[in-house]
Amino acid sequence: MTTGRPNGDEHDRWGPAPPGPPGRAGERPPLTRRDIRRNRILTITVLVAVWCLLWGSFSWANIIGGLVIAVIVLTAFPLPPVTFAGRVHLPGLVRFVTRFLRDLVVSSVQVAALAFRFGHAPRSAIIAVPLRVRSDLNLTLTAVALCLVPGSLVIEVDRAAGVLYVHALGVRDAQEVERFRRDVLALEARIVGAIGSRAERRVIAESAGTGPAVP
Repeated sequence: MTTGRPNGDEHDRWGPAPPGPPGRAGERPPLTRRDIRRNRILTITVLVAVWCLLWGSFSWANIIGGLVIAVIVLTAFPLPPVTFAGRVHLPGLVRFVTRFLRDLVVSSVQVAALAFRFGHAPRSAIIAVPLRVRSDLNLTLTAVALCLVPGSLVIEVDRAAGVLYVHALGVRDAQEVERFRRDVLALEARIVGAIGSRAERRVIAESAGTGPAVP
């Protein structure tokens, strides 16, 4: 991993990533039989819902067909287990959705402004961001939220270390790199505040001295 200043011709990887905070809440605990059964039911329900949406109606034929397809898919292509030990926190969920919509609008305007600056090559960088909660679910949700916001794209995930490598548009210097890292950690904190477990929320709270608090 090399370090350098970003420019318009090539993308430099800013690293290495700073070490993540200690804590076992981010590690993947073993699943109980109840967790496995709950995950299977949830996965089948989502697959059936997607199947019905593709057909455009929730008829009995589509529901039964979706169940058959879901069983076949899960049998032929077993998915890695994803642990969800938290619960939905309504105030945190409202905070996350509100801030996400705001970031979506602001980033869209910023990217559009860069696109209409003729003769200007926007600078960018690939930034390593170690998350504090290293569960598969948190990695996935944070990566998806970043990819949905214009100007940022997750290009690599280090699942073992809990590190996201994010391509960020409009990054000009090291200070903006650190600002982007703080923004990603703030996004992670809002996600954990919305659906995280008590242990995960504790990890975020304990790292408030070195990372951003939930806005």
